[in-house]
Amino acid sequence: MDFSLTEEQTLILQTAREFSAREIAPKAAELDKSGRWPSEIIPKLAELGFLGMAIPEQYGGAGLDVLSYALAMEEVSAACASCGVIMSVNNSLFCDPLYKFGTEEQKRTILAPVARGEKLGCFGLTEPMSGSDAQTMVTSAEKTKDGWVINGAKNWITNGPHADFILVFAVTEKVDAGPGRPPKLKHTAFVVPKGTQGYSQNPHDHKLGIHAAHSCTVFFENCHVLDSAVVGGVGDGFKVAMATLDGGRIGIASQALGIAKSALGSSVSYAKERKSFGVVIAEHQAIQFKLADMAVELEAARLLTWRAASMKDRGVRHSMESAEAKLYASEMATRVAHRAIQIFGGYGYSTEFPVERNYRDARITEIYEGTSEIQRIVIAAGLLRS
Repeated sequence: MDFSLTEEQTLILQTAREFSAREIAPKAAELDKSGRWPSEIIPKLAELGFLGMAIPEQYGGAGLDVLSYALAMEEVSAACASCGVIMSVNNSLFCDPLYKFGTEEQKRTILAPVARGEKLGCFGLTEPMSGSDAQTMVTSAEKTKDGWVINGAKNWITNGPHADFILVFAVTEKVDAGPGRPPKLKHTAFVVPKGTQGYSQNPHDHKLGIHAAHSCTVFFENCHVLDSAVVGGVGDGFKVAMATLDGGRIGIASQALGIAKSALGSSVSYAKERKSFGVVIAEHQAIQFKLADMAVELEAARLLTWRAASMKDRGVRHSMESAEAKLYASEMATRVAHRAIQIFGGYGYSTEFPVERNYRDARITEIYEGTSEIQRIVIAAGLLRS
């Protein structure tokens, strides 16, 4: 098996690394402390083609492969995890499903400007009482003569406060499942522009980490959309959502890689400078073992992520592999950041050093786009099918 990158992939990696070091990393601590939206960075990501990386050029994208996207996501996230997830949502959760399931008109008028970074997209699946279980979704869409009326709410919508479009999922049919059993829900995906009457949102959420990646609750109150807003077929929303999350988990795995890479790099540098008992702490075996374990876990997670990305590029089913990558990479990032704080000692607990931010940012990767528990369910289902 060849693990070497192509010339184009190597160029993408170098470009993302240099850009992130120059434009993002110097602002990461300030973005985290102020919690402001990185409005000066997003247009620069767009100029590089990083907001629609795997979308063909004819629809405004960069026409690159998914592995290139994973490489860029890792580098951007190593500099600032907030910038990484903003990029991930636009690529994985909005552009990708619109390209796969959207109509030609949707691709031309909505996908193209979002992939170019002129507009921004977000993804509305989670609800206040419905996260991983789509069968408890209460947001509904009722058919009218010329379209649909959506009612409900979606929360934790990353990019929501700033997005121009939301890909929202609603119940459009309840099918009788038999005596004594709750009805089976059928869902449909809709693309809704901000500004549509009946569309509103709360101020952005306050969270443990990824402070600059704003999320919010979005409300739909008798929100009328035309039939042309349907993405995929009516009743096919669950299929659209699951296919989207398969790819989205590659993005979050890559974000976790970047967070862990940052924590490991800071730890290695600090261990070479900090002295105890007359020598730099890098000479202590206890520190060396921690660094070795961090490096091995990071490389293992990277290989899982690259495998899933490569499978997506080949058009091979990758639900189980994406879940494995996301599960391992996210939990690895938390472990690596935890060890980094231990290496830094008291300084690791201080906001003067980046590892405490790495620790806070890592934690969410085990939750969004499918919790670790959901990833284990997906992996087990794959094993039991085989």
